[in-house]
Amino acid sequence: MATQHQTLGQLVVRRLLLGVVLLLLISLIIFAGTELLPGDVAQSILGQSATPEAVRNLRLEMGLDRPAAERYLSWLSNILQGDLGTSLSSGRDIGDMIGDRLGNTLFLASSAAIIAVPLAVFLGLIAVLHRNGIVDKIISISTISMISLPEFFIGYLLILLVAVQLNWLPSSSIVYNSMSFAERLQAIALPCITLTLVCLAHMMRMTRAAILNVMSSAYIETAQLKGLSPFRVIFHHAFPNAISPIITVIVLNLAYLVVGVVVVEIIYVYPGMGQLLVDHVTNRDVPVVQAVGLIFAAIYILLNMFADIMAIVANPRLRHPK
Repeated sequence: MATQHQTLGQLVVRRLLLGVVLLLLISLIIFAGTELLPGDVAQSILGQSATPEAVRNLRLEMGLDRPAAERYLSWLSNILQGDLGTSLSSGRDIGDMIGDRLGNTLFLASSAAIIAVPLAVFLGLIAVLHRNGIVDKIISISTISMISLPEFFIGYLLILLVAVQLNWLPSSSIVYNSMSFAERLQAIALPCITLTLVCLAHMMRMTRAAILNVMSSAYIETAQLKGLSPFRVIFHHAFPNAISPIITVIVLNLAYLVVGVVVVEIIYVYPGMGQLLVDHVTNRDVPVVQAVGLIFAAIYILLNMFADIMAIVANPRLRHPK
């Protein structure tokens, strides 16, 4: 048992170190990507009517006269110290700007996850229970349709039907600090439904596939021969042994909920990280774009590491490489 725990600890440390290396590589890619953007950043901020002296002074102020490698190391050093920099367009501290926006994005993503995850697992169990029947086919067709439709199409369709024609919910999701919890839930209802529909289909299909994959196992046949009900066989015997891939898929979809909300936030004018990113890409506010991109990358890597670790914990066979 001690050897197993030691092996598990080694695997966790290995995943953490790999995550740190990946984050460093992504930070380099983000910095290089903003460096390769066409045009002069200082000129874009000041406008075409700016004098050469003003452009030169701004370039000096931004440190653009220094080599790219030196500026990257300086930026990375500040990030490691918790200093995200200052916005070029507003002069505000980027950490303060991101604080509320990140909270809004996490609130929207967690609200969608609270609905999507239990519903996906439940529908996956129902589909297996009635596999190859009419219920299974209806669920499968519905989920394939949801997977086939992009987020922006689902979003605009919901706005047309629910907000415009039925007038049940607002078409834009404006939230602010003085709103009550109930008002905030009403404001995010449509983007929450959109994200739920997008993620629900994938999680449900993977849950169904993972359970069906273990249904042909010998212990499942033994349970069926004992006369156990189909629901008991699926829920008590098949589902626990299929939990590892299900957890992985669920966590990866949670990563998408946080990182992939950009399109949904733009559609519903939701003041989250995605909206902040797009607004400052338009303004060529490079420090904000770099900070938001790095935070998105860190969240995605952390959730992927969590998925790997949970899969290892749920399936002890992964602790012993062949």
